[in-house]
Amino acid sequence: MSEPMLEGTGCSMHEPYALQVLGPDMEPEFPDRCVVIVEPTEQCRSGMYVFAEVEGVRWFRQYRRDDQGREWLIALNRHFPEIELSGLEWKVLGIIIQRNIRRQIKHYEYRDAGQVATSTAAPINAVDITLEGA
Repeated sequence: MSEPMLEGTGCSMHEPYALQVLGPDMEPEFPDRCVVIVEPTEQCRSGMYVFAEVEGVRWFRQYRRDDQGREWLIALNRHFPEIELSGLEWKVLGIIIQRNIRRQIKHYEYRDAGQVATSTAAPINAVDITLEGA
């Protein structure tokens, strides 16, 4: 994923921003070179697609938390290892709210977004809004 400029203060740091996915880590849902829109937040729930920083390295992954409170960042492509977060310094930088693949747009809506870090996977309502003729 390309490195965003996250430095600074002010209201612009609270606005959604775009990143380009680099690599096959999150395929097939997020293929190499697709664009994702990140909504800045420090909170997430199990099942959400997140942009996170772990030990100074930024990752685009799916956040998971089990019934015992153990947490992971999971690549959708099973060829990439899970990142267990126990004992690591990490934080959520934002959640993925949209994907764009050659003008085919898909929105990600997370139900019960007010509940943070639930023990089961959060239902994700993905809505395709493909721009026909564009």
